[in-house]
Amino acid sequence: METATRPPLTAKDFATDQEVRWCPGCGDYSILAQVQKVMPTLGLPREDIVIISGIGCSSRFPYYMNTYGMHSIHGRATAIASGLKAARPELSVWIVSGDGDSMSIGGNHTIHLLRRNFDVNLLVFNNQIYGLTKGQYSPTSEKNKVTKSTPFGSIDHPFNPLALAVGADATFIARSMDRDPKHLQQVLIRSHQHKGASFVEIYQNCNIFNDAAFEMFTEKSTKADEALFLEHGKPLVYGASQNRGIRIDGMKPVVVELGGDVGVSDLWVHDERDLYKAQALIRMFDDPKTEGHFPRPFGVFYETDRPCYEDVMAMQIEETISSKGKSNLDKLLRGREVWEIAG
Repeated sequence: METATRPPLTAKDFATDQEVRWCPGCGDYSILAQVQKVMPTLGLPREDIVIISGIGCSSRFPYYMNTYGMHSIHGRATAIASGLKAARPELSVWIVSGDGDSMSIGGNHTIHLLRRNFDVNLLVFNNQIYGLTKGQYSPTSEKNKVTKSTPFGSIDHPFNPLALAVGADATFIARSMDRDPKHLQQVLIRSHQHKGASFVEIYQNCNIFNDAAFEMFTEKSTKADEALFLEHGKPLVYGASQNRGIRIDGMKPVVVELGGDVGVSDLWVHDERDLYKAQALIRMFDDPKTEGHFPRPFGVFYETDRPCYEDVMAMQIEETISSKGKSNLDKLLRGREVWEIAG
């Protein structure tokens, strides 16, 4: 008996009949559109895709995706996704979270998801503010940020989300932005293709409570000079006329002007498998308003291979089951710390 061939899916197939309730102009609209465009290209049926979110503006995402999904509790989307992936490893699991949801109350769950290396995709929408609760500063807000909860300016040192990810040994680390649709689509596809925990930070504009937070990297007039787009095997070149680059001076990256004695062949060539250079790129996190600052990198910083938690767990269970009676439940429950007292 022949199986009926399913018609190819389109972006519209991933949209629901729910009214999208974000503020007009919010960057979440663009991210949603790019995810819906990418999903049909993955070759997966909708019933094999799950979107799990926590609490925040971004966390309404599952309502707008015609897949399975769960709007869970604050900071716990990563924990719930871990349980789902362990039980149903064949599913494509996507976690949608904000900078407050994943870096504050959910910070502990985030680092353990990454170190365990579940094969899931964690999308962190970073707008450097708490949008849903009306504009308090967040763990990624810059110093001296004046908000409702910090009327005299924040004195907290902000998180660099990618530095947190590399510290937790994430096996895929990338950054993109809401206002560069093509780049975001490419990063989402790479995230899906990676076998392991993918950490993708997405700069997302909150035009109500933190408008233009990333305008230096998104506006046409400044983007070329402030954003450095990483490509594996390509030299680090940027600038409106591709006139600048990054060179390694000893152990330290430096910005150079191309021309004269400095050519493209002298520049740092990006290698996604080089952990040490990836950490240097991640630390290019200067305030773009300061003199002599580095450009902000975007793209895939680092990718490596490591066994996934759910695979190792399944292997351990299989080995236990196939031990042909060698396992003894009473012995297992008794544990190893057993003493025999001589009479």
